[in-house]
Amino acid sequence: MATFVVRRLIASIFIFIAATYLMYILVALSGDPLEDLRTSSAPNKQQLIEARTALLNLDVPPPLRYFIWLGGIFGLTGKGFGYLGVTVQNQPVNVLLGQAMGSTLQLVTLATVVAIILGIVVGITTALRQYSGYDYGVTFLSFLFFSLPIFWVAVLLKQYLAIGFNDFLRDPAIPWWLIVILALISGVIWMSIIPRKGIQRLYTFLIAAVATAALLVYMELTDWFSNPHIGIVGIVLSAAGVAFGVTAISTGLRQRRALRASIIVAAIGIAMYYPFMLFISYYLTFWTWVGLGVLAVAVSFAIGWFTGGADKAPVARTAAITGFLVAALISLDRFMSVWNAYANSSRIKGRPIATIGSSTPGLEGSLWVMGVDFFTHLLLPTIALILISFASYTRYSRASLLEVMNQDYIRTARAKGLTERTVVVRHAFRNALIPIATIVAFDIGGIVGGAVITERVFGWTGMGALFQNGLDHVDPNPVMAFFLVVGGLAILFNLIADLVYAGLDPRIRVS
Repeated sequence: MATFVVRRLIASIFIFIAATYLMYILVALSGDPLEDLRTSSAPNKQQLIEARTALLNLDVPPPLRYFIWLGGIFGLTGKGFGYLGVTVQNQPVNVLLGQAMGSTLQLVTLATVVAIILGIVVGITTALRQYSGYDYGVTFLSFLFFSLPIFWVAVLLKQYLAIGFNDFLRDPAIPWWLIVILALISGVIWMSIIPRKGIQRLYTFLIAAVATAALLVYMELTDWFSNPHIGIVGIVLSAAGVAFGVTAISTGLRQRRALRASIIVAAIGIAMYYPFMLFISYYLTFWTWVGLGVLAVAVSFAIGWFTGGADKAPVARTAAITGFLVAALISLDRFMSVWNAYANSSRIKGRPIATIGSSTPGLEGSLWVMGVDFFTHLLLPTIALILISFASYTRYSRASLLEVMNQDYIRTARAKGLTERTVVVRHAFRNALIPIATIVAFDIGGIVGGAVITERVFGWTGMGALFQNGLDHVDPNPVMAFFLVVGGLAILFNLIADLVYAGLDPRIRVS
């Protein structure tokens, strides 16, 4: 394993040097970095040209200037290891890269994680419901989203999701005819998802439609859109649903120890609801909140471990997932509790869904207020990136699982009398993830590079702005900093994908 990793890293270094060399030459030869000074009417124009030439080593031919830049990375210029030079404005690229990378990673990390999870789940469910109405519907939407340009999706989201929803919040009333339409749509969707036949399909349709209509009426009567909340009743119902749902997927409901551990964890979470909402949450900072989340998962894992008997590992895993989701629900309710105050503050002025920027200038508040502000600014660009990535993950997941489900060992597992959950989760799902690991590895670097357009549409000052400014000023240093991060991520995650192969399939030997 160590030999394989070292060999791949050495090969990656040579590939990376060749790629950065070509990129540097292309940027350096794309224009004249002194053009703005040559056309300037400043009396000290010549001095400015000489100063920039000396600053950026413009008197050195680009093929040789690349090695000066490369020497800075390896600390050969006397300015420390990892030195990336300065821009034409004499700003250190390292500082600009740190700021831009933090902003972009905030944007793409959540979008990537949600797109991967959602795409794999939907892809697998469509494979299990092959040629159903649900499968055809998801296939249509996947190809639709895949064919849409990201900038057009972003503009539509700004117009209809942000501006339209902000206008709706002025008088958040749902007309009766819209409730009826949404209830019918919900009934059709759930009827196509849940595998039932005959009269049972009609029951599924009626239950889903009535439940959706009742939920919308409740939201209308309680003015939920102005004062969103989950409440203790919602937490109890949601925690119970999480406990049973996670257990059903993770170990199956027949595993009583796992179900009991999940119910215990859910009960503890419900018991902590009021202490957290009324007392603990007022004294939390970001890192103490993260620490409490880690503690909740650790305690849940311990409960599952000590109650798991002979099946400690699967029971502990199930309890830990349940604990994380219940804690997330309680935190979500706490964020919701400050929504009304946030939306009606002097900085927001009743239009909370942001269309530009990564934060509201001058806004101050608690962890929860700043969290809501972060969410409202992150919402639109995240949805835009998710819609585009979701399509490919869904298609690849579906195709991969369908191929695996037709293998001989799947038929053998069914012939042995294993339950369908065990066949899908333990035998098919793991092998179906092997092609997905490759797609994820390629998309990590691609989504950072693709975020350039998204950032520009939504006014995020991140890697996209750094890249664009470098191109506009024929300045290779910030462009190379962008390429360094994107290329480094691509190489790193391809290496991780190779290692994941061995973990998913014991037949694969990386040596």
